[in-house]
Amino acid sequence: MNTLLWVLVGFIAYSLLAALLRARGILPEYVRVQGPLTTVHTRRGRELLDRIAAPKRFWRAWSNVGLGIALVIMVGTFVLLVFQAVVILQNPPAPTQVNQPQNFLVIPGVNDFLPLSVAPEILFGLLVGLVVHEGGHGVLSRVEGIDVESMGIVLLTILPVGAFVEPSEESQRRADRGGKSRMFAAGVTNNFAVTLVAFALLFGPVIGSISVAPGVAVSGAYAGSPADAAGISGGDRVTAIEGTPVNTTRELDAALLATDAGTVSVELDGERTVSVTRELVVAGSVAGNPANLTVESGSDPIRVTAVNGTAVSTRADFESAVGDSRFARLDTSAGERTIPVGAYITTVAENGPLYNATGTTQPLIVSSFNGERITSSTELQEALDRTDPDQTVAVELYRNGGFETVQVTLGTNDQDGNGFLGVNIFQGTSGLLLTDFGTQEYPAGTYLSLLGGDGGDGGLATAFEGSPLQLVYVSLLLPLASVVLGIPNFPGFTGQVVNFYQVGGPLGFLGGGVFIFANVLFWTAWINLQLGLFNCIPGYPLDGGRILRTSAEAVVSRLPVDDPHTVVRTITTSIGLTMLASLVLMIFGPTLLG
Repeated sequence: MNTLLWVLVGFIAYSLLAALLRARGILPEYVRVQGPLTTVHTRRGRELLDRIAAPKRFWRAWSNVGLGIALVIMVGTFVLLVFQAVVILQNPPAPTQVNQPQNFLVIPGVNDFLPLSVAPEILFGLLVGLVVHEGGHGVLSRVEGIDVESMGIVLLTILPVGAFVEPSEESQRRADRGGKSRMFAAGVTNNFAVTLVAFALLFGPVIGSISVAPGVAVSGAYAGSPADAAGISGGDRVTAIEGTPVNTTRELDAALLATDAGTVSVELDGERTVSVTRELVVAGSVAGNPANLTVESGSDPIRVTAVNGTAVSTRADFESAVGDSRFARLDTSAGERTIPVGAYITTVAENGPLYNATGTTQPLIVSSFNGERITSSTELQEALDRTDPDQTVAVELYRNGGFETVQVTLGTNDQDGNGFLGVNIFQGTSGLLLTDFGTQEYPAGTYLSLLGGDGGDGGLATAFEGSPLQLVYVSLLLPLASVVLGIPNFPGFTGQVVNFYQVGGPLGFLGGGVFIFANVLFWTAWINLQLGLFNCIPGYPLDGGRILRTSAEAVVSRLPVDDPHTVVRTITTSIGLTMLASLVLMIFGPTLLG
């Protein structure tokens, strides 16, 4: 039985037990149960709300700003969701991990994007978000003279997941539309304020106190590879090869190529040393590769024992055996294969430099670039790094069973300012990931740069760097990085990930506490942003739907109509149903229509 099914069984059992206790009169009146949700009500604390609401002019100004922001987001959300729904109907995409049922539940460890390792931080962020959200409704209720019936906490079975304020329905009807709109907008205003404060602290002194630790961060080793056999695994850092320090994958590859030893000494974490006995293996492959070899994730690699009749055990041996030949005959554990040797291009960007020279977006193999022999993706990338924008280079390609040379005028690479070919390059040789080592790098520098820090040589430049839009970019993308960016999801600074970073700077005196502080701020900001955006959806009973109703009433009241209530109801119902249909299509459309 999977985890999701256990959770559903637990919810059903709790709901049945709670219903039984309610039927027998055992539960007190202030405890109410709806399925797995339990609310505990109290009238205490209303005096505190009155004291907080005393500076009414400030709170009205605060909520007016929030109301304006909410209206803009409401319109943007409506347009975006409807547009996405239309796109899905016209061209249904293939379902992704996002569309899995368990990922609709905001439960760490069950939701694939909310790791159990940071469950305390996520729950803290959720509690903060719900308390400030409902607290905002309560304070503005008293500012606008709306009575509060009760307040309390919300439990998911026995876990506290939020708070609530219950305004009086009669008082709401008597309040003016402006007052009600400000009260409805107060919750999302506070959520966005918490997001800004949390991100300001995170991107400022906290991330400024974290840097990437020396070495190459290892997210894992390919099954059956030499590194795997030597016990190198996720969480390790490769800091030296045969005494040569390494800090990037490129330096690691160079150090391995520089020695022809069958067994190399590998320093890990700057502390311990292991011996790795090298052998050449195919640890991965791309569909359609010319060798017609397939390596499944998690399966043992395919071993390469000879190239063009010469025994090989390292990548240096491979390059030596290939020499100037354009083809290589591989003796492998899966049989003999003959392949054209070069860097495998999986896709060519339409209207990019290489497309303009070839007129195709189909896979290609680059065997020579600007006069340099190319046998791997690494060599092609290094050759590109030595070029300039607008430079014209000769590129030798293998396609349709033959070689040809085209002249390509390079574009500009926005990340490093070098020449740009406009292609996606598969790591390895001719669509095969050939390795005599077998580690997979964890993008520690990329994550730190996306969080506003110094990612060092492994950092990633983004178009949002230095912009407030980076806050939204980071908060929305990093927990979904595997789907959006093609890198592992960011779990926060936790578990083995902590070994990839070191602490210093303004908060260095906190030591490892900096990582906990960073996790709390990150997930608090992320959760509050999601709560604010979700509640701005213009559909009842969300805050956006209530603001839509008051706004529609304000507009319709000025029109010469006989039955304004019917018109308002038609407007709000139509928009609400459209939003609901759009959400359902976004969530279930790829699975049902794709």
